[in-house]
Amino acid sequence: MMKSKTVVITGASAGVGRATAREFAKEGAKILLVARGRDGLEGAKREVEEEGGQAWTYIADVANAEQLEQAADYAEENIGPIDVWINNAMVSVFSKVIDMTPEEYKRVTEVTYLGQVYGTLAALKRMKDRNCGRIIMVGSALSYRGIPLQSAYCGSKHAIQGFFESLRSELLHDGINVSLSIVHLPAMNTTQFGWVKTRFNKKPKPMGKIFQPEVAARAIVEVAESGERLRMVGYSTLKTVLGNKVLPAYLDHYMAENGISGQLTPHDEDPDRQDNLWEPVPGDQGTYGGFSDQAQDYSIYDKLYEHRKTLGLIAGTFIGATLFSSIMGKND
Repeated sequence: MMKSKTVVITGASAGVGRATAREFAKEGAKILLVARGRDGLEGAKREVEEEGGQAWTYIADVANAEQLEQAADYAEENIGPIDVWINNAMVSVFSKVIDMTPEEYKRVTEVTYLGQVYGTLAALKRMKDRNCGRIIMVGSALSYRGIPLQSAYCGSKHAIQGFFESLRSELLHDGINVSLSIVHLPAMNTTQFGWVKTRFNKKPKPMGKIFQPEVAARAIVEVAESGERLRMVGYSTLKTVLGNKVLPAYLDHYMAENGISGQLTPHDEDPDRQDNLWEPVPGDQGTYGGFSDQAQDYSIYDKLYEHRKTLGLIAGTFIGATLFSSIMGKND
């Protein structure tokens, strides 16, 4: 279905965005890779081409709405009408709230939240006149449950969920045939933990069960094909969302006890390490973080979810056959 489709991916130079680009390449899509860092973009482009795909690069900061408009223009003029737009770029700061600065909150919000808003506006502006297209927002389990040390990131992810619900309702009201989807992710083994800004002397880490970026990438491509409203990746995401609905006060205390230690490794952080809050870190950082030995490259929950219709049919057939056999046995 994605063959020859034009796909734009923000935050495509590393992590989930880069893995997603490779998955789209396998489907034969034409991909515009958007990010701030030239080195990472070139690395991602090479990987797309190794998968047999076509890729173009565009340097832009998603916090700048005009730059995203220009990226959209570039895609339409050089590749083709945009079929799929994926908002994936993010930054964060590992810090207690009391130590954060207003400038840091502003920057994280502009990239992680407003970057998705600006990307959506750029895509929608072009898709609505054609009355077709798909926009995917990348959320998180943290769109529903905040955790310590990442208040700016969690606040931005919560905001994305609210924006998504508002816009989706408007599209349905106006009868605009542009599908809007959101994919919520669990803890991922991405490069962000090696370049995120931190105020701690221990290296940061993902909290909870960790997955490789390909798990998220496969789900994003499936949503791009199906147009489904919402996808939660990994059972841990579903468990977090449901748990916060049922026992939010308990999770407050649980996070107070485990949320800080659960995000810091025993290893000392380099106090002179560069971070990517304001500028991209030089060099090609690749797709993966430093937790591949702990990360799963598959999710049983997602496999079951992907085949839910078939499994439902099998279960229905089994139940029906059992009931029929029971009824016939009584009649005998």
